Amino acid sequence: MITLQVSDEIRERCPEFVGAAVFADVDNSQFSSELWQEIDSFIDDYRNRYTIDSIKQMPSIEATRTAYRRCGKDPSRYRPSGEALVRRTLQGKELYRVNTLVDLINLASIAYGYSIGGFDADKIVPDSHLSLTLGIGREDEPYEGIGRGPLNIAGLPVYRDALGGIGTPTSDHERTKLSLETTHLLTIVNGYDGNRQNTLSCAHFLQDLLRRFAHSDGGKVIEF
Repeated sequence: MITLQVSDEIRERCPEFVGAAVFADVDNSQFSSELWQEIDSFIDDYRNRYTIDSIKQMPSIEATRTAYRRCGKDPSRYRPSGEALVRRTLQGKELYRVNTLVDLINLASIAYGYSIGGFDADKIVPDSHLSLTLGIGREDEPYEGIGRGPLNIAGLPVYRDALGGIGTPTSDHERTKLSLETTHLLTIVNGYDGNRQNTLSCAHFLQDLLRRFAHSDGGKVIEF
């Protein structure tokens, strides 16, 4: 079991941070019509309740933007994924259809406003303590964002394994991205607003989505 470590540099700049992670045995698919019926219904209701202006005060989104500034990054240039998904939804644009695991993580991110990392756990190379560590990106640190190419992660919160960065709130890394071959999933909800209850609620929502749309027969869904 992989453990998560939070570095001193994150604790100093973002003392409110709380996180929740879900590990699951999964059976991924290219497309789930049942999931997308739920996504479309949710988005219709979401657009009736929020606007681009009103989501700027959403605590989960504003707190992530504040964390970026504290770590040294401009959140308007390197927009957190949770905010980017919410903005895309409220602009009337269609969500990208990637695969079932990515799609359900995106739904949870929109529902709660958190940036959520989603990783193929079999591609993670934990350090000698069998852990991932949340730190801050350094100048010229190599990083290949999914669908983005080389990404300047200096000043971004970043999860690192033994080989380097695998996840930031802006983009996860190509090396550990979710594919149709993924059978072990690690998701991490990043609660920079310090709201433990809301962060756990988001993790429980992810668990429910995984059980209904991507649970492997006989597999486990474990929160830690």
